[in-house]
Amino acid sequence: MIFASDNWAGAHPAIAAALSDHAGGFARAYGNSDLDRTVTDRFSKIFEREVAVFFVSTGTAANSLSLVSVNKPGGVAFCHREAHMTEDEAGAPEYFTGGARLCPVDGPLGRIDPANLDAAIARYPAEFIHSGRPMAISITQATEIGTVYGLDDIDAVAEVARRHNLPLHMDGARFANALVSLDCSPAEMTWKRGVDLLSFGGTKNGCWCAEAVVLFDPGMAREFAFIHKRAAQLFSKSRFVAAQFDAYFAGDLWLETARYSNAMAARLASHLRTSPCARLAWEPQANEVFAILSADVSAALQQKGVVFHPWHAPRGFAEEIAPDEAVCRFVTSFATTQKDVESLGALLA
Repeated sequence: MIFASDNWAGAHPAIAAALSDHAGGFARAYGNSDLDRTVTDRFSKIFEREVAVFFVSTGTAANSLSLVSVNKPGGVAFCHREAHMTEDEAGAPEYFTGGARLCPVDGPLGRIDPANLDAAIARYPAEFIHSGRPMAISITQATEIGTVYGLDDIDAVAEVARRHNLPLHMDGARFANALVSLDCSPAEMTWKRGVDLLSFGGTKNGCWCAEAVVLFDPGMAREFAFIHKRAAQLFSKSRFVAAQFDAYFAGDLWLETARYSNAMAARLASHLRTSPCARLAWEPQANEVFAILSADVSAALQQKGVVFHPWHAPRGFAEEIAPDEAVCRFVTSFATTQKDVESLGALLA
């Protein structure tokens, strides 16, 4: 019963088949194949406007290069205190930008509070050379703790970004999971709300290795192309990333897999609500479920073959956690079986 991470899941059979289908023959390299162009056009169709798309190998690369593209000398980017960008990327954004800093911003359950964001930006007046200057804002959708920015939440952050003339980046490693949770269009969750650039993730949702930076202003593409190449992210055989995205989008597979993984998380949450030996930490909105378990229950589940991870309680988490208890994370994916969820539910009961 594997609930460790959606990164542990393999590739969806349709995506594996697409890689096999495109393994033979010849195609133009470095993003110039017919399939690369077809997939870029598909991105534009999905987002209801012309976009520029750059394939990258990891979400860390997508986030880091996104910040590089809007960097300034002395730049400061603002993100949630517990965002993946600042907690789990080993300084990669700072490394690739050549020294830009990440300023943590508080907010409940993984989401930036707009008032806190405004106050954080105010601490870096652009005319005061010694402190550095604001360069960008980044939000994570879905967040690191399985919550989702609602459309009004994105509007509120975007309003702060506009007022300070800052670009707004979205870390969409679990973009599809958030999208189906909100039941809106990709355009409505991004550029129509003021998002300027997006890290678009496919790997956690059934792809083998497919991530992309989506620029909603294609005019940024010329400069980004050099950033992309210099960071060693320009694949020669990029058709193999394009093949994955081609299958990912075909027949809305990407939405189907996200709905399924979200549904498995919702079912797991229902088991936790009725469990006598565990409790739900907060309501999940995507495919991550957080529970509060005692050390004994955690050990018993692991002995039964359940794989999950302990997690730190988010800043400002109000519920009391006993000394022998901990927050634990369970992640579902397209590969999670209903049988495993029900088996875990039986153990929790």
